[in-house]
Amino acid sequence: MVAPIQNRQFNGLSSQEASERLKQHGYNELPSTQHRTFLTIALDIIQEPIFLLLIACGVIYLFLGDAQEALILLGFVFFIIGINLYQEQKTERSLEALRDLSSPRALVIRDGERQRIAGREVVQGDLIVVEEGDRVPADAILLWSTHLTIDESLLTGESVPVRKRTIQLEEDPEKLSATLRPGGDDLPTVYSGTLAVQGQGIAQVQATGIGTEMGKIGKALQTVEPEDTVLQKETRRIVGKLTMIALAICAAVVVIYGLTRADWLHGFLAGLALAMAILPNEIPVVLAIFLALGAWRFSQKQVLTRRIPVVETLGSVTVLCVDKTGTLTLNQMAVKQLLVYSGSNAYLYDVDAPRSRTLARSPSSPDRVWHSNESQRSL
Repeated sequence: MVAPIQNRQFNGLSSQEASERLKQHGYNELPSTQHRTFLTIALDIIQEPIFLLLIACGVIYLFLGDAQEALILLGFVFFIIGINLYQEQKTERSLEALRDLSSPRALVIRDGERQRIAGREVVQGDLIVVEEGDRVPADAILLWSTHLTIDESLLTGESVPVRKRTIQLEEDPEKLSATLRPGGDDLPTVYSGTLAVQGQGIAQVQATGIGTEMGKIGKALQTVEPEDTVLQKETRRIVGKLTMIALAICAAVVVIYGLTRADWLHGFLAGLALAMAILPNEIPVVLAIFLALGAWRFSQKQVLTRRIPVVETLGSVTVLCVDKTGTLTLNQMAVKQLLVYSGSNAYLYDVDAPRSRTLARSPSSPDRVWHSNESQRSL
């Protein structure tokens, strides 16, 4: 519980109070995805029907006394597990490094002095100082501000920064935090992850970690269950059909061989050999190698692949709908072309390419450009 502010003396929490609240509420960070162990990755791979097929074939060859074929098929299984494990561990290490680099620092007031601490150590009740260019470390109520505007596009998608105001003495901070949401001008609330683009202010933290607006989004995303990719569904369907066909042929060969030659053992072995020849033992290895190559090519384009089967899904995308503000774009305006008049001539300069085009004016309308000639004149 954070008590309402009764005055404007910004002394902040004491170091002892901050330490106690940190133990009580935990770090100001979102719960990260649990790392999958080697055993978990191996079980997920082995549970796929196409890998169960490899294992079954290897066991059958081993039972028949063909140790070489059995070791080859079982070796394929370990090879594929190794590729998946290497790719996933490499991606997780890269993501951890990015998290460490992007961990924000926070300027807080404790014991009456300004201190620069890690953003994850901010606690409820802390007084944070927000200045131009700072990322807000937690959801907070503004106690004092001057010309403060915040870019909340991370939460709202709106590219225009919003204007903030200071909380009034008669207003209840906890009630405001519970009722107000991101977006709109003249609100006394600032939110975790947003960016101060102008002015400065001092705010009292009301929520940290998963209790912030950003944390609520993260919590909702954790409820999303991963689905099988199209490739996984198709391979399961194909393996299922081929397995049924192979079993039917095996049964037919055993029955015909046994009835015609009265040798059921050799009939069973002949049917089993024919079924093994029909089953696609090479498909798992081919898929693993090509998907791993796809993940490697993505990494050359600065894209990390956490799950190898996703490579095929992303490659088959035809329409991709995303919120571009702050993700695909930087939410910043940039000059692309300059139109410069010199006497009766107009020159169009491309900023990306240092050359100009001479534009002639329309005889009927001097303000209208209707013809252009290439010119190598540089701005």
